[in-house]
Amino acid sequence: MASSRRSRLGALIALAAVLCLASAVSCGDHPKGPSCKTDKDCKAPLVCGDNKCVECNTDEQCGAGKQCSAHACLAKAQCEHDEQCPVGQVCQAGACKPCASDAECGPGGSCSAGACTKAKKCAKDDECADDEDCRGGFCRKASAPVTNEGCQLSTVYFAFDSSGIEASERDRLDANNACISKTKDKSVFVVGHTDTSGTEEYNIALSERRAQAAADYLARLGTDPARLQVVPKGETEPTGLGDDKDRRVEFQWH
Repeated sequence: MASSRRSRLGALIALAAVLCLASAVSCGDHPKGPSCKTDKDCKAPLVCGDNKCVECNTDEQCGAGKQCSAHACLAKAQCEHDEQCPVGQVCQAGACKPCASDAECGPGGSCSAGACTKAKKCAKDDECADDEDCRGGFCRKASAPVTNEGCQLSTVYFAFDSSGIEASERDRLDANNACISKTKDKSVFVVGHTDTSGTEEYNIALSERRAQAAADYLARLGTDPARLQVVPKGETEPTGLGDDKDRRVEFQWH
């Protein structure tokens, strides 16, 4: 009887060994795969985040010059606001760049030879130079034309192959929302563009995602979505100023 029990026990041990060898992990170890409960369940240098093995949960888990975003280690943005850039430059898609047009220099600003001259904020004419008037909260040349009640819609820029709204573009979208809100009688084309990387089909889709992301952001700020029309242009209208200026969404009154 005892011999029979020992025989059955031996058979069970042998079966367990076979099942152990057949599995994708070694017996007694934690499983190494996409699902996890703790960092020990992931193969270094991955860590456990949201029950998945990911690159990071905090900036400290990324190398120097990188930050953790959506569990991925990405290069830190050089800037988030124009004020963090050298004088005359603007912050676009997280990097300090020379300006390409007056519209990149804020309300009443001007761009000359790649450098912005910002307009002075004001509350009354007495705060401006003799040849300037206080219009729309900024000092402007008395002869300068002002349309749409003095506000203008700024272009926003994107990182390579991305449709995500960069922190550096949020101030411009905030200003666009305020401008659209006080210009009641017009709607806006939200026009997406890309550089020439990738196929034409891919770039049309990417430009649509960029334009839609900008429209969605404005809608969350309070702009009526019915006033926004997404227009994907792909790579068909390059600026001639380089790829970083082509990866953009423009806003046009209609």
